[in-house]
Amino acid sequence: MTVALAAPHQEAVRAGERAVAAGGNALDAALAAACTLTVVYPHQCALGGDLVALVRSPDGVTTAVVAAGTAPGDIGRLSSGWSAMPRAGAHSVTVPGLVAGWRELARLGAALPLDGMFRDAAAVAEEGTRVSAGLERALDSRREAVLADPGLRAVFAPEGAPLRQGALLRQPALAATLRRLAVDPRDLYAGETAQSIVGTLRAHGGAHTLADFAGYQPETVPAVTREIGGRAWSVAPPPSVGAILLGVVQAVAGPGDVEPDPTRVLDASLAGVAARTVYLGDPRSGGADLEAMLRLDAGPAAGRRPEPPAHGDTVAVVASDDAGWRVALVQSVFQTFGAGLLDPGTGVVLHNRGAAFSLDPASPARLAPGARPPHTLCPVIVHSTESTVVAGCQGGRAQPWILAQLLSAMTDPAQSLDDVLARPRWVVGDVDLGHAGLTLVAEPGVGDEVPAAARAHGLPVAWFPARADSAGHVQVVRTRGERSGVVFQAASDPRADGSAVVIPS
Repeated sequence: MTVALAAPHQEAVRAGERAVAAGGNALDAALAAACTLTVVYPHQCALGGDLVALVRSPDGVTTAVVAAGTAPGDIGRLSSGWSAMPRAGAHSVTVPGLVAGWRELARLGAALPLDGMFRDAAAVAEEGTRVSAGLERALDSRREAVLADPGLRAVFAPEGAPLRQGALLRQPALAATLRRLAVDPRDLYAGETAQSIVGTLRAHGGAHTLADFAGYQPETVPAVTREIGGRAWSVAPPPSVGAILLGVVQAVAGPGDVEPDPTRVLDASLAGVAARTVYLGDPRSGGADLEAMLRLDAGPAAGRRPEPPAHGDTVAVVASDDAGWRVALVQSVFQTFGAGLLDPGTGVVLHNRGAAFSLDPASPARLAPGARPPHTLCPVIVHSTESTVVAGCQGGRAQPWILAQLLSAMTDPAQSLDDVLARPRWVVGDVDLGHAGLTLVAEPGVGDEVPAAARAHGLPVAWFPARADSAGHVQVVRTRGERSGVVFQAASDPRADGSAVVIPS
């Protein structure tokens, strides 16, 4: 079987290649890469994080797996005295959805059992991996948090200072955990792994219980799909922000493969910021409005509710094969190194996705027992009779704007994917980009049009000094044709440490 795969770390791509060599399809390659990323890119994803994914089957059905973690059942008792959601520590941790999400993805069509990918990743954790440039930057950016937590310090600063690029990173406790999960992935929810993580969270004041973990289930539902410009655009439903991406694309779509005016992308993105603030949350706990997000229709409430910061440390993995399977998965610990907690008993870094909850009782993102916070994770599949594009990115709340700048070009078979990913980008954000208020921040090489349009909106403009992680790590696979006649193209963002491959049959 021929499989195209892109991921933000070369070791993850090699894991995907091994899965294909063992008889795996695109789902197996993506899952193997995703599992290895929790070992080699622990600042951006971990077993203690979340996942949102899309799978398009050979019969053309696109399914979303929303493995967004839930707040503890007893959180209300603690939160009654808070003035704002904690940004780190045990109270920012929701039940990790990642491993449960992997199980769902495998159930949808993987050819291999999951135990192989867990054992493969365990071997990497045991034997060690070299610290990448991206991991070194992350260690420097959260140096104080890494040194403050005994679990993180023991793994990432064993001699008192954070590891440097090229140093050997060994994670024996994580290796042991991965081997337990190879026997039973439910161990993270109802076994030794769950007991250790819950114990650490409760020791730090958390309200988490074993029942919270044991009762967790991801959501597997039809993707949200809209026809735009002659193509079927599919994203995950809320609490994923995918509907905002569709709203931006609908607002700027032009005829054929003509790329949209970048100033219109900015205009639509700013409308998306407002709509997301007002309408994005967990439909199960009330208030989320899918159709309003698709319309970018924030209404009179826009701007009245502040958004919590989203630092967006995330990885995307994308894959396609000649049997017709297409998969885009995005997994995350939210902020760099998540909650700033690593459970010493399991080696698991815990995310801080709960920091995205709102304490405003009128917000659709409101904190409630068992609720899922609003999610920045935004995989996308764009299908037409000519081609299928599978994409995802890191980038925090900016993921819709990053993808909207690129997807039109990526759907054009005449354009090189590598060239598209190398283009300078802009993002809009606030505290997640180091600014007090909403600001446009651009990479060098972005033309004058978009900054001028931002200023016309009254938006401050700032510049990254060079290509920036905050401008996103995009992974993309493009296929043309069907089955035996399919042509594969794949690309991995130059801002990350990854690669893209087409693995021949």
